[in-house]
Amino acid sequence: MSEILKVDEIFGSKVFTLTKMRERLPKNVYKEVRRVMEQGGELSLATADVVAKAMKDWAVENGATHYTHWFQPLTGITAEKHDAFVTHPDADGKMLLEFSGKELIKGEPDASSFPSGGLRSTFEARGYTTWDITSPAFLKDSAAGIILCIPTAFCSYKGEALDKKTPLLRSMEAISQQAIRIVRLFGNTEATKVTPSVGPEQEYFLVDHEKYMQREDLIFAGRTLFGAPAPKGQELEDHYFGTIRERIGAFMKDLNVELWKLGVTAKTQHNEVAPAQHELAPIYETANIAVDHNQIIMETMKKVAVRHGLNCLLHEKPFAGVNGSGKHNNWSLTTDNGVNMLDPGDTPNENIQFLLVLACIMKAVDTHADLLRQSAADVGNDHRLGANEAPPAIISMFLGEQLEDVVQQLVETGVAARALQGGKLETGVSTLPNMDRDATDRNRTSPFAFTGNKFEFRSVGSSDSVADANVVLNAIVAEAFCDAADRLEKAEDFDIAVHDLIKEYMTEHQRIIFNGDGYSEAWVKEAERRGLPNIKSMVEASCALTTEKSIALFEKFGIFNRTELESREEILYETYTKTINIEALTMIDMAKKQILPAVNGYVKTLADAVTSVKAAGVTDATVQIEMLKEVSDLLAEAREAERTLEKKVAEAANVANEKEKAFYYKDQVFVAMAALRAPVDALEMLVDKSVWPMPTYGDLIFEV
Repeated sequence: MSEILKVDEIFGSKVFTLTKMRERLPKNVYKEVRRVMEQGGELSLATADVVAKAMKDWAVENGATHYTHWFQPLTGITAEKHDAFVTHPDADGKMLLEFSGKELIKGEPDASSFPSGGLRSTFEARGYTTWDITSPAFLKDSAAGIILCIPTAFCSYKGEALDKKTPLLRSMEAISQQAIRIVRLFGNTEATKVTPSVGPEQEYFLVDHEKYMQREDLIFAGRTLFGAPAPKGQELEDHYFGTIRERIGAFMKDLNVELWKLGVTAKTQHNEVAPAQHELAPIYETANIAVDHNQIIMETMKKVAVRHGLNCLLHEKPFAGVNGSGKHNNWSLTTDNGVNMLDPGDTPNENIQFLLVLACIMKAVDTHADLLRQSAADVGNDHRLGANEAPPAIISMFLGEQLEDVVQQLVETGVAARALQGGKLETGVSTLPNMDRDATDRNRTSPFAFTGNKFEFRSVGSSDSVADANVVLNAIVAEAFCDAADRLEKAEDFDIAVHDLIKEYMTEHQRIIFNGDGYSEAWVKEAERRGLPNIKSMVEASCALTTEKSIALFEKFGIFNRTELESREEILYETYTKTINIEALTMIDMAKKQILPAVNGYVKTLADAVTSVKAAGVTDATVQIEMLKEVSDLLAEAREAERTLEKKVAEAANVANEKEKAFYYKDQVFVAMAALRAPVDALEMLVDKSVWPMPTYGDLIFEV
């Protein structure tokens, strides 16, 4: 019998929670910490010293030997530098363990070796990490020992943000300030802060570790660069929500335990649509903590997978021909006195505050559709967005029948006299209860869908930090709230003014609403007619960061300045170029050293077969000759494509401008990669499996 797992006892056991703070800190110190967490400000150095000692004592009691400022540079993953608590021994030679408030608050990692988009030169090395008091410290247990991880922001010597956390925190303050103005207009005098809450669902693949290690493309690129489809894919739809295999179940169990210890509210687990694909979803949290926890989830998935002889693939498209992975970013706004600003209530047509919030979000998404699309852009996501497995690259909003009807009434008449109701769903079985039907269906093809009391931004890539998407969501909605509040605060008759404003916004921005099939070609044409942008690649999306419209938005709320935005655009081009270059070089290496030699050997086998058949006196060797010719022709095609790819990569090195180089890789190198893959995948279908030099799709996604 397995040991009973007591989740309530282990949850948060590796986190320096508020409860642990309250137990270990003097009352006045604890109150000061809570005040800064909730209202902002700085801790005094004396208070920081007390907190640091308590944090260190707790960590050491739990086996920690080192601490690190855990931060999120523009690599998209986390970074850490470990320092031991040890200091100079005392006069008796006894080792002392110390950790000061200064060490807690500020660190100094090298800022020249992280992506900076030109903000930092190689010789300009100084950067700073600073403690994010709103995200709890935690213990990471690995082969390096137990490390106290302190979530921090990361900036350059001159103060520019070099990370994901700093702009996120800035955007959270911006939307809180503007949202408070909105709720004040409706008489809410108790709320002092509005917090964006986020629940990012995480999709991932699991493959056998031994097979993974035989695939150079998985090791270097995180996705298969070659691979013919297996005889069976996802067409039977039998994997989705199917029974979880024992090996995968053991992984999920250990993953949950590790995450619960780290205070991550892992809630839902299931098989996803594609074979070997799965999903984990946490409960909603404050946006800042949700972003931190999503990074912890991704790191922990990889670590736990190895324990089970597996590898976790977070790439958006590790296998061609089956669905890729994303993460649905569920976003809402809640006041600190418990009001969800995105809750329409039972009669949304009468909920004026909700209708104003909805109108502002319509305006925000329509005005900044390009920026929202950019926030979900990465190299891997180019394989998903716009395909029939993920939201289209065209940004639109799904509201459902009920809210679309309310919007239509307001646009046409200025008055919403009714709200459609769901009614009862009759099961037709006497032993099953009839159910209340929701007033609207769901739409999995929409990139930005209203799902009851939140919006679900479904375009974010599975390997991405969700920080970028939430920075943009917070910023664009803050701008719309600000514009609305500026007008309504001056209105002589608020009731008339707010109704007029809601109708105006909904009328001007109704083109962003689309409840139909986002996968259809008809929608592409309709979106073009409406004037909605269709930005198909990461490279094309990157310039949205530095339009005058975007710069004005971010500078208005102090989230980014022009220099920070320009640097981020530069980093995106560099990232695209480097990623595709690695993939291209990996393809060349695999083709030249593994695939072409293996096929060449198989050609000799076929040629020997032709000779043997003829020598045996068989006059008709047509089949053997046809097989030999087919394989030989594809081998020649693959060899020529490999040479072309080498040439394109060499030419790319001569393109100096980063933007031009990125476009060259998209339009030339990536196309040459596809041209090499086609004959190789065709060869895989013809060559004896015992000769093929690597595990196939069937081996990888069905033998887990």
